[in-house]
Amino acid sequence: MSLLRNVGTIGSLTMLSRVAGLAREMIFSRVLGANAVTDAWFQAFIIPNVFRRLFAEGAFSAAFVPMFSKRLHGSDADSGKRGEASKDGLEDARSFSADVLSVFLPLLILLVALFEIAMPAVIYVLADKPVDPETYPLAVDFARIMFPYILLVSLVTLFTGMLNSVSRFAPGASFPIILNIVLIAALLTGEWFAKTSGASVTQIAYGVAWAVTGAGVMQLAWLYLWVRVEGFQPRLAWPQITPEVKRLSIIALPAAIGGGAYQINTLVQLYFLNQLADGSVSYMNYADRLNQLPLGIIGIALSTAILPTLSKFVGSANKEGADRIQSDAIELAMLLTIPAAVALAICAEPFVTMIFQGGRFDLADAAVTGEVLAALVLGLPAYVLVKVLVPNFYARSDTRTPVVAAFISLAVFITFAFTLLDTYGVLGVAYASVIGAWINVGFLLSVLAMRGYYRVPPVLLARIARQVIAAAAMGAALYFARDLLTNWFSAGLFARLLALLALVAAAAIVYFGMAFALGAIDRQRIVTLTRKKAPE
Repeated sequence: MSLLRNVGTIGSLTMLSRVAGLAREMIFSRVLGANAVTDAWFQAFIIPNVFRRLFAEGAFSAAFVPMFSKRLHGSDADSGKRGEASKDGLEDARSFSADVLSVFLPLLILLVALFEIAMPAVIYVLADKPVDPETYPLAVDFARIMFPYILLVSLVTLFTGMLNSVSRFAPGASFPIILNIVLIAALLTGEWFAKTSGASVTQIAYGVAWAVTGAGVMQLAWLYLWVRVEGFQPRLAWPQITPEVKRLSIIALPAAIGGGAYQINTLVQLYFLNQLADGSVSYMNYADRLNQLPLGIIGIALSTAILPTLSKFVGSANKEGADRIQSDAIELAMLLTIPAAVALAICAEPFVTMIFQGGRFDLADAAVTGEVLAALVLGLPAYVLVKVLVPNFYARSDTRTPVVAAFISLAVFITFAFTLLDTYGVLGVAYASVIGAWINVGFLLSVLAMRGYYRVPPVLLARIARQVIAAAAMGAALYFARDLLTNWFSAGLFARLLALLALVAAAAIVYFGMAFALGAIDRQRIVTLTRKKAPE
């Protein structure tokens, strides 16, 4: 499968998931608003997600996928084509996954048990101010209810890695949709109870917290079904530290530490937001939901798609192939991310108003959230580039360098957050995140160049410059269109939808028209990217 096809599969399903997530946040904002209760809920929801990204999606995937893929695609007489799984390879991969699962699961159970006990202290530390006697118990309860989700979704990630190794990307890209559907159902049910029996915001929030763990059970069942379809038959054995499990741990540990920097960044961000007025955590969450839409569709899809191919090229010492894949990924990422960042920056408040405003989320909440979004998207290209560049290190089993980059970024974020917090409040936290992300990109590119792994070719830089010019023209058009549609942004649902479609259509027409005219899009490269198989 070509890079663009794999990205298309992952990206389209991720887009569906992100749209469902956006719908979830739209309903969440209307049903629960932005207040102390929602701050407590979002704070509790962040904690299991931090550990999910730390232990599962980041460190584990980076170490497990190349090792599992290597065993699965071992070549012997049973393998008729290069790259297909042999019979011996399939059995070797099954044995390896069983060994990993048997060690992985007890550790996850222990982690969940420890945090269930220590959760009051965790929430207290993150607050760093006199705790609110009303919201503190809520945050502890919400976190305890939702934390088992880390165990369930970590197993989901294990199964996803197995499926990605055979280029079966769809199930792993689709499972987040289940969470969004379940939470939407819980929110709508809670709103119905509020209208019929007077259920409070707090009671609704409890119900949505329980829905998170319930969704995790459904996600695990979905991925388990698919790994059985592919013939992997996951099984548990008595925990045993085999040489391969030990090697996996050695590779994953630095990645976990590096991922820890990103996740510590999230917790430190929460620490700073908790020192601000009620609603600050919620404002950042709603803004980041829109910021994460292109990041998830573009950055995560590209990162997932290029790692197996990069690993193959690096393993066969095919530098030309590895460079080509890396350049293709950067070009495609910037082609889509730059206009997304410009559009979100120019139309931040209108987008937030059209999508979130209503019910318990008023126009004042939308204005603050729009300002936060406009600040966050300044770093959107950097966030995506980090996702695209890190696989170049992981493909070489180098998890140390991303660790260093991540901790440098974290140090920069903390420094600027302390500096900007008093003056800019929640905006200062957003600006600090942006600065740290760009420092991370600069460091990764510098190391790739110094080690001879990859240098950005001048032709790619020229094409990105043309993309920036096309995006600037699009931004000017959006600025004009935004003012013409001002009265539509907070009108009825149909008027909001028309305004949103008008802005998106205007942006797409101007940007892609200018991009083609300026040569920011190479037609021949698009043809190459859509080939069924990448050239060897």
